[in-house]
Amino acid sequence: MKIISWNVNGIRAVEKKDFTSWLLNCGADVVCIQETKANPGQLSPALISPDNNAGVSYHSYFSSAKRPGYSGTAIYSRVEPDKVETLGIEEFDLEGRVTAAYFGKAVVISAYFPNSQAEGARLDYKLAFCKAMMEYCNRLVSEGYDFVLCGDYNIAHKPIDLANPKNNEGNPGYLPEERAWMDEFTGAGYVDVFRHFCQEPAQYTWWSYRFQARQKNIGWRIDYTCVNPQFLPKVKSAAILKDVTGSDHCPVEIEVEV
Repeated sequence: MKIISWNVNGIRAVEKKDFTSWLLNCGADVVCIQETKANPGQLSPALISPDNNAGVSYHSYFSSAKRPGYSGTAIYSRVEPDKVETLGIEEFDLEGRVTAAYFGKAVVISAYFPNSQAEGARLDYKLAFCKAMMEYCNRLVSEGYDFVLCGDYNIAHKPIDLANPKNNEGNPGYLPEERAWMDEFTGAGYVDVFRHFCQEPAQYTWWSYRFQARQKNIGWRIDYTCVNPQFLPKVKSAAILKDVTGSDHCPVEIEVEV
Protein backbone atom coordinates (compact mmCIF):
# COMPACT_ATOMS: atom_id res chain seq x y z
CA MET A 1 0.00 0.00 0.00
CA LYS A 2 1.38 3.36 -1.04
CA ILE A 3 0.19 6.26 1.12
CA ILE A 4 0.82 9.93 0.33
CA SER A 5 0.07 12.78 2.73
CA TRP A 6 -0.10 16.44 1.70
CA ASN A 7 -1.10 19.72 3.31
CA VAL A 8 -2.56 21.40 0.24
CA ASN A 9 -3.24 24.78 1.91
CA GLY A 10 -6.72 24.93 0.42
CA ILE A 11 -8.07 22.14 -1.76
CA ARG A 12 -10.03 24.51 -3.99
CA ALA A 13 -6.89 26.58 -4.57
CA VAL A 14 -4.76 23.55 -5.39
CA GLU A 15 -7.43 22.24 -7.75
CA LYS A 16 -6.57 25.21 -9.98
CA LYS A 17 -2.98 23.95 -10.00
CA ASP A 18 -3.82 20.55 -11.52
CA PHE A 19 -4.40 18.71 -8.23
CA THR A 20 -6.82 16.15 -9.65
CA SER A 21 -4.44 15.28 -12.47
CA TRP A 22 -1.65 14.81 -9.92
CA LEU A 23 -3.94 12.71 -7.69
CA LEU A 24 -5.00 10.40 -10.50
CA ASN A 25 -1.40 9.89 -11.60
CA CYS A 26 0.41 9.73 -8.24
CA GLY A 27 0.07 5.95 -7.93
CA ALA A 28 -1.08 6.06 -4.31
CA ASP A 29 -3.62 3.69 -2.81
CA VAL A 30 -4.49 6.23 -0.11
CA VAL A 31 -3.95 10.00 -0.13
CA CYS A 32 -4.27 11.95 3.12
CA ILE A 33 -5.03 15.66 2.78
CA GLN A 34 -4.72 18.40 5.37
CA GLU A 35 -5.95 22.00 5.41
CA THR A 36 -8.75 21.46 2.93
CA LYS A 37 -10.35 24.78 3.96
CA ALA A 38 -13.68 23.61 2.55
CA ASN A 39 -16.65 21.36 3.11
CA PRO A 40 -17.82 18.84 0.49
CA GLY A 41 -20.73 21.03 -0.56
CA GLN A 42 -18.24 23.60 -1.86
CA LEU A 43 -16.27 21.14 -3.97
CA SER A 44 -16.45 20.20 -7.63
CA PRO A 45 -17.44 16.68 -8.71
CA ALA A 46 -13.80 16.17 -9.75
CA LEU A 47 -12.69 16.64 -6.14
CA ILE A 48 -15.49 14.54 -4.67
CA SER A 49 -15.16 11.58 -7.06
CA PRO A 50 -11.83 11.74 -8.92
CA ASP A 51 -11.91 9.43 -11.94
CA ASN A 52 -9.76 9.43 -15.07
CA ASN A 53 -12.09 7.07 -16.96
CA ALA A 54 -9.13 4.74 -17.42
CA GLY A 55 -9.48 2.60 -14.34
CA VAL A 56 -8.17 5.03 -11.72
CA SER A 57 -10.70 6.44 -9.28
CA TYR A 58 -10.90 7.38 -5.62
CA HIS A 59 -13.48 7.37 -2.86
CA SER A 60 -13.31 10.54 -0.77
CA TYR A 61 -13.97 11.23 2.91
CA PHE A 62 -13.93 14.70 4.44
CA SER A 63 -13.81 16.06 7.99
CA SER A 64 -14.52 19.76 7.68
CA ALA A 65 -14.24 22.61 10.15
CA LYS A 66 -17.35 24.39 11.32
CA ARG A 67 -15.58 27.68 10.63
CA PRO A 68 -15.69 28.36 6.86
CA GLY A 69 -12.44 28.26 4.93
CA TYR A 70 -10.43 26.85 7.81
CA SER A 71 -8.52 23.68 8.69
CA GLY A 72 -10.08 20.36 7.63
CA THR A 73 -8.75 16.94 6.63
CA ALA A 74 -9.65 14.34 4.04
CA ILE A 75 -8.74 10.89 2.78
CA TYR A 76 -8.88 9.64 -0.80
CA SER A 77 -8.79 5.85 -1.18
CA ARG A 78 -8.74 3.57 -4.20
CA VAL A 79 -10.66 0.93 -2.23
CA GLU A 80 -13.53 1.60 0.12
CA PRO A 81 -12.36 1.46 3.76
CA ASP A 82 -14.06 -0.77 6.30
CA LYS A 83 -14.98 2.37 8.22
CA VAL A 84 -14.02 6.03 8.53
CA GLU A 85 -14.06 8.06 11.74
CA THR A 86 -12.95 11.33 13.32
CA LEU A 87 -11.13 11.72 16.62
CA GLY A 88 -14.49 11.81 18.42
CA ILE A 89 -13.63 14.84 20.58
CA GLU A 90 -15.83 17.83 19.85
CA GLU A 91 -13.26 20.61 20.26
CA PHE A 92 -11.05 18.96 17.64
CA ASP A 93 -13.77 17.60 15.40
CA LEU A 94 -15.22 21.12 15.13
CA GLU A 95 -12.00 22.02 13.32
CA GLY A 96 -11.92 18.86 11.19
CA ARG A 97 -8.55 17.90 12.61
CA VAL A 98 -8.67 14.13 11.96
CA THR A 99 -9.96 11.68 9.37
CA ALA A 100 -9.10 8.02 9.98
CA ALA A 101 -9.78 5.10 7.64
CA TYR A 102 -9.68 1.40 8.59
CA PHE A 103 -8.36 -1.21 6.16
CA GLY A 104 -8.50 -4.55 7.92
CA LYS A 105 -6.09 -4.26 10.84
CA ALA A 106 -4.37 -1.15 9.47
CA VAL A 107 -5.62 2.37 10.20
CA VAL A 108 -4.52 5.33 8.09
CA ILE A 109 -4.91 8.66 9.87
CA SER A 110 -4.90 12.08 8.21
CA ALA A 111 -4.21 14.62 10.96
CA TYR A 112 -3.78 18.37 10.90
CA PHE A 113 -2.14 19.34 14.18
CA PRO A 114 -2.96 22.88 15.37
CA ASN A 115 -0.51 25.72 14.95
CA SER A 116 0.53 27.00 18.38
CA GLN A 117 0.56 30.55 16.92
CA ALA A 118 2.56 33.62 17.87
CA GLU A 119 3.61 33.76 21.51
CA GLY A 120 2.00 30.36 22.05
CA ALA A 121 -1.53 31.75 21.81
CA ARG A 122 -2.95 28.28 21.02
CA LEU A 123 -0.25 26.20 22.70
CA ASP A 124 -2.63 24.74 25.28
CA TYR A 125 -5.04 23.70 22.53
CA LYS A 126 -2.15 22.26 20.52
CA LEU A 127 -0.85 20.23 23.45
CA ALA A 128 -4.35 18.99 24.27
CA PHE A 129 -4.67 17.78 20.69
CA CYS A 130 -1.27 16.09 20.87
CA LYS A 131 -2.30 14.31 24.08
CA ALA A 132 -5.59 13.18 22.53
CA MET A 133 -3.81 12.00 19.39
CA MET A 134 -1.38 9.89 21.39
CA GLU A 135 -4.23 8.40 23.43
CA TYR A 136 -6.02 7.56 20.17
CA CYS A 137 -2.90 5.82 18.83
CA ASN A 138 -2.45 3.97 22.11
CA ARG A 139 -6.04 2.75 21.94
CA LEU A 140 -5.66 1.52 18.37
CA VAL A 141 -2.58 -0.50 19.31
CA SER A 142 -4.25 -1.88 22.42
CA GLU A 143 -7.13 -3.08 20.23
CA GLY A 144 -4.73 -4.90 17.89
CA TYR A 145 -4.53 -2.36 15.08
CA ASP A 146 -1.48 -0.99 13.31
CA PHE A 147 -1.54 2.64 12.27
CA VAL A 148 0.10 5.17 9.99
CA LEU A 149 -0.28 8.67 11.43
CA CYS A 150 0.11 10.98 8.45
CA GLY A 151 -0.08 14.70 8.42
CA ASP A 152 1.11 18.17 9.18
CA TYR A 153 2.23 17.99 12.80
CA ASN A 154 3.24 21.68 12.81
CA ILE A 155 6.34 20.62 14.80
CA ALA A 156 9.98 20.49 13.76
CA HIS A 157 11.22 17.85 16.17
CA LYS A 158 14.99 18.35 16.21
CA PRO A 159 17.55 20.90 14.96
CA ILE A 160 18.10 18.78 11.85
CA ASP A 161 14.45 19.33 10.94
CA LEU A 162 14.68 23.04 10.12
CA ALA A 163 17.17 25.24 8.34
CA ASN A 164 17.68 27.82 11.09
CA PRO A 165 17.07 26.19 14.48
CA LYS A 166 18.87 28.83 16.54
CA ASN A 167 16.90 31.67 14.98
CA ASN A 168 13.61 29.87 15.52
CA GLU A 169 13.90 28.97 19.17
CA GLY A 170 10.75 30.31 20.78
CA ASN A 171 8.81 30.37 17.52
CA PRO A 172 5.62 28.34 16.97
CA GLY A 173 6.40 24.88 15.65
CA TYR A 174 9.72 24.75 17.48
CA LEU A 175 8.62 25.50 21.02
CA PRO A 176 10.16 23.36 23.79
CA GLU A 177 6.73 22.04 24.77
CA GLU A 178 5.95 20.89 21.23
CA ARG A 179 9.31 19.22 20.77
CA ALA A 180 8.93 17.57 24.19
CA TRP A 181 5.69 15.99 23.03
CA MET A 182 7.48 14.58 19.98
CA ASP A 183 10.10 13.21 22.37
CA GLU A 184 7.31 11.60 24.39
CA PHE A 185 5.61 10.21 21.29
CA THR A 186 8.76 8.67 19.83
CA GLY A 187 9.94 7.69 23.31
CA ALA A 188 6.79 5.55 23.59
CA GLY A 189 8.13 3.55 20.63
CA TYR A 190 6.27 5.25 17.81
CA VAL A 191 8.51 5.71 14.80
CA ASP A 192 9.16 8.78 12.64
CA VAL A 193 9.51 6.66 9.52
CA PHE A 194 11.34 9.15 7.32
CA ARG A 195 14.05 9.62 9.95
CA HIS A 196 14.24 5.86 10.37
CA PHE A 197 15.37 5.62 6.75
CA CYS A 198 17.12 8.95 6.27
CA GLN A 199 19.45 10.84 8.61
CA GLU A 200 20.48 13.45 6.05
CA PRO A 201 20.06 17.15 6.87
CA ALA A 202 18.26 19.72 4.69
CA GLN A 203 15.20 17.48 4.18
CA TYR A 204 12.17 19.74 4.47
CA THR A 205 8.43 19.65 3.72
CA TRP A 206 7.39 23.29 4.23
CA TRP A 207 8.84 26.56 3.05
CA SER A 208 7.71 30.15 3.57
CA TYR A 209 6.37 31.89 0.49
CA ARG A 210 8.72 34.76 1.32
CA PHE A 211 12.39 35.33 0.50
CA GLN A 212 12.49 32.57 -2.17
CA ALA A 213 12.70 30.10 0.72
CA ARG A 214 11.76 27.07 -1.36
CA GLN A 215 14.26 27.83 -4.11
CA LYS A 216 16.95 28.27 -1.43
CA ASN A 217 15.69 25.25 0.54
CA ILE A 218 15.30 27.26 3.73
CA GLY A 219 12.55 25.13 5.19
CA TRP A 220 11.10 23.01 7.97
CA ARG A 221 10.23 19.32 8.15
CA ILE A 222 6.84 19.39 9.83
CA ASP A 223 4.94 16.76 7.79
CA TYR A 224 5.38 13.20 9.01
CA THR A 225 4.40 9.58 8.63
CA CYS A 226 4.67 7.73 11.94
CA VAL A 227 3.85 4.11 12.77
CA ASN A 228 3.62 1.87 15.81
CA PRO A 229 6.76 -0.23 16.35
CA GLN A 230 5.01 -3.51 15.57
CA PHE A 231 4.20 -2.17 12.09
CA LEU A 232 7.73 -0.96 11.30
CA PRO A 233 8.92 -4.27 9.78
CA LYS A 234 6.17 -3.90 7.17
CA VAL A 235 7.30 -0.41 6.14
CA LYS A 236 9.17 -0.64 2.85
CA SER A 237 10.14 3.00 2.27
CA ALA A 238 9.47 6.63 3.12
CA ALA A 239 10.15 9.74 1.05
CA ILE A 240 9.64 13.48 0.76
CA LEU A 241 8.20 14.43 -2.64
CA LYS A 242 9.90 17.81 -2.78
CA ASP A 243 9.35 18.30 -6.51
CA VAL A 244 5.55 18.35 -6.17
CA THR A 245 4.39 21.97 -6.09
CA GLY A 246 1.05 23.70 -5.63
CA SER A 247 1.25 24.39 -1.88
CA ASP A 248 3.76 25.78 0.59
CA HIS A 249 4.07 22.14 1.74
CA CYS A 250 5.16 19.20 -0.37
CA PRO A 251 3.75 15.69 -0.01
CA VAL A 252 5.35 12.88 1.97
CA GLU A 253 5.08 9.22 1.06
CA ILE A 254 5.25 5.85 2.76
CA GLU A 255 4.94 2.31 1.40
CA VAL A 256 3.72 -0.47 3.68
CA GLU A 257 2.75 -4.11 3.38
CA VAL A 258 -0.80 -4.81 4.53
